[in-house]
Amino acid sequence: MKLVKCNSCGALVKVLEECNGNCKIQCCGEEMVEVSLNSKDASFEKHLPQYEKIGDKIKVHVPHVMEEEHYITFITYQHGNQEETIYLNSTDEAKVEFTYYPNSKLYSYCNKHGLWVTDVE
Repeated sequence: MKLVKCNSCGALVKVLEECNGNCKIQCCGEEMVEVSLNSKDASFEKHLPQYEKIGDKIKVHVPHVMEEEHYITFITYQHGNQEETIYLNSTDEAKVEFTYYPNSKLYSYCNKHGLWVTDVE
């Protein structure tokens, strides 16, 4: 998963296919920057998606604050060539459920601290 973000307005764009030329995505008159992928949580709030497999489902939870100015904006489950994304509001709990697929990935996005990933075995 590749995301780019505007440093001026905070707009977020998911890149579906890379450009083979010298093209850059722009917003607010400037080039958008790639959002770094994090996998080790060093801050007080937890960002990494956690999961529990129950039968053919996984229950996903991100133990993070959900406040108006600081929250998990989405959780994405990537398996094979498919993705499922659930978008969250600051008033929601960062808890979702998906059908279990082995060797997949869970992503969470914090509006202040970026993109986080957990491998699902």
